[in-house]
Amino acid sequence: MRFLALSVLMACAAGLEAQPRLLPLDAAGYRKLVAENKGHILLVDFWATWCEPCLKELPELVKLHKRLGGRFRLITVSADEAEQEADARKFLVKFGVPPPYYIKRSGDDDAFIRAVDPNWSGALPALFLYDRQGRRVRSFVGETEISVIEAAIRKLP
Repeated sequence: MRFLALSVLMACAAGLEAQPRLLPLDAAGYRKLVAENKGHILLVDFWATWCEPCLKELPELVKLHKRLGGRFRLITVSADEAEQEADARKFLVKFGVPPPYYIKRSGDDDAFIRAVDPNWSGALPALFLYDRQGRRVRSFVGETEISVIEAAIRKLP
């Protein structure tokens, strides 16, 4: 009986470890994330489980990432609340979104939004494309055709 209980506990612990973590991200962390990815084309996707266009777009971004053979790094930042975090994790795993995964955690949402892009209203979905020098070169707010995003990525050296 002890062996069975121990086996169940170990299986549960392994399952918990297999679950991806959503790393908390604030304005300073976002700036650091962009800086750490210099040398790479970076596409940052802000999304949420309650945003229908986001749920359609994110799987298409994963397909684009695979199709372009890793030409760019795809970073996802969930705008979900803490109580929706488990749903966000399930969605990311279901569609094979490449880790790491982030979740917006900021005491001041307006300051966070301004840190990402002073012209961004905070509307979702929102994508921000950075060149290899870490400069934001395009912003895509609202529903955007994947072909438009792909063309913008392909233009970058």
